[in-house]
Amino acid sequence: MTDTTSDATAYTPPKVWTWNKANGGRFANINRPISGATHEQELPRGQHPLQLYSLGTPNGVKVTVMLEELLALGHAGAEYDAWLIRIQDGQQFGSGFVSVNPNSKIPALLDCSGEQPVRVFESGAILLYLAEKFGALVPTDPARRAECLSWLFWQMGSAPYLGGGFGHFFAYAPVKIEYAIDRFAMEVKREMDVLDRRLAENRFIAGDDYTIADITIWPWYGALAKGLLYESGEFLQVQEYTHVQRWAEELAQRPAVQRGRMVNRVMGAPESQLHERHDASDFDTRTQDKLKAE
Repeated sequence: MTDTTSDATAYTPPKVWTWNKANGGRFANINRPISGATHEQELPRGQHPLQLYSLGTPNGVKVTVMLEELLALGHAGAEYDAWLIRIQDGQQFGSGFVSVNPNSKIPALLDCSGEQPVRVFESGAILLYLAEKFGALVPTDPARRAECLSWLFWQMGSAPYLGGGFGHFFAYAPVKIEYAIDRFAMEVKREMDVLDRRLAENRFIAGDDYTIADITIWPWYGALAKGLLYESGEFLQVQEYTHVQRWAEELAQRPAVQRGRMVNRVMGAPESQLHERHDASDFDTRTQDKLKAE
């Protein structure tokens, strides 16, 4: 790894920051310091009460896994349409998407089951909303519920270190900065150790039962444990976290998790990609390998 620390420390911040050049990196074309819509684009609507606008990133996978788990439990009202939002193309800045999520981030959910549509944004909020709506995958006992929600919000606060911090500087930044990579690698390994110690004593994150705590943590830290994020498994020595490995593998074997990971997915093997999901049969007929064969 090239050490560019000297270049990084040579920068002296101005008194007032101004946006006068592209910042480089993989997501430079969609990064900007202002919010709001950049263009008019209405969102499509399907036939189901729940309309999901998302992409198969870890945050998107949380919600599709949650919906598939609810359907597996027999909650027919959790049927949903999942629409693909291509963030690299800036579709999250369309007027329709911004009306559902003013923060222009996936995932965004529109619940049309009542008299007036209810918008829900932020993945953790969506999982909790759905858990409470259907009375599933979140404990009702106060102490167990507190434990579950603590881990839910732990993930929401920790993932930016993994994704926006470590992932950005390790995989996406236009230059390799030793200080930044070391800083965030240290924090990610600390977080993995937190999970490993917890899972050494519990089958699931919140205790004996599978909950939204597992659903929210698995797409990030489970994928990291299996070496699927940023090609960083060897660098972070993820195999050391044996209890996280055990938990990650158990969740990966759940049929609902396998289905949820396919929805809005645009990378990997064609048979693992279901760009849009409007019916349960789409898993058998509308994956990319099937569409290309047609």
